Amino acid sequence: MSAFDPVRSFRKLAYNNALANVRLYRACTLLQPGEFEAKRVSFFPSIKATLNHILTVDWFYVDALEGGTLGLKAFDIEEPYDRLDELTRQQADVDRRLVAFCEALTPENGMRIVDIQRGGRIQRERADDVLNHLFQHQTHHRGQVHAMLAGTSVAPPQLDEFVVADDARFRGDELATLGWDETKLMR
Repeated sequence: MSAFDPVRSFRKLAYNNALANVRLYRACTLLQPGEFEAKRVSFFPSIKATLNHILTVDWFYVDALEGGTLGLKAFDIEEPYDRLDELTRQQADVDRRLVAFCEALTPENGMRIVDIQRGGRIQRERADDVLNHLFQHQTHHRGQVHAMLAGTSVAPPQLDEFVVADDARFRGDELATLGWDETKLMR
């Protein structure tokens, strides 16, 4: 057995994020007309608003991790997508970017300082701290969507069957959607 590898942990979190989003977005495709944008009780007032928020924050932080300059422009439009199919494509794209970033991560560049554009200042954080923050943010708001689904015609899907080997029997559809196999997930 190999030693603990924090880089592997970040890769697995990126894989988990992408797999959970595939499952969550698939569940959202089953919503009845009007349920996606219906007002609900949560931090954001609808499933649509919450998924858009996850996306724009992902754009913001993934761009910063990549050394980009998108900055606060990520938030120019609070809800950039009205339709679930558009939102799904954009989320899958940023999920691929995050996976690629984490697959290229090394212990050295995990400690690299990332410049994050804030209003009138630059926030400077270690890349591994930014990743931890981003994964927590995604999980937090994905959980809110999960809870909001309980008030719709769609049962909330199981979102925690992705990172341990014993759960392989539950994630085949999501792996196939992403074009992945178990060897990618377990390395």
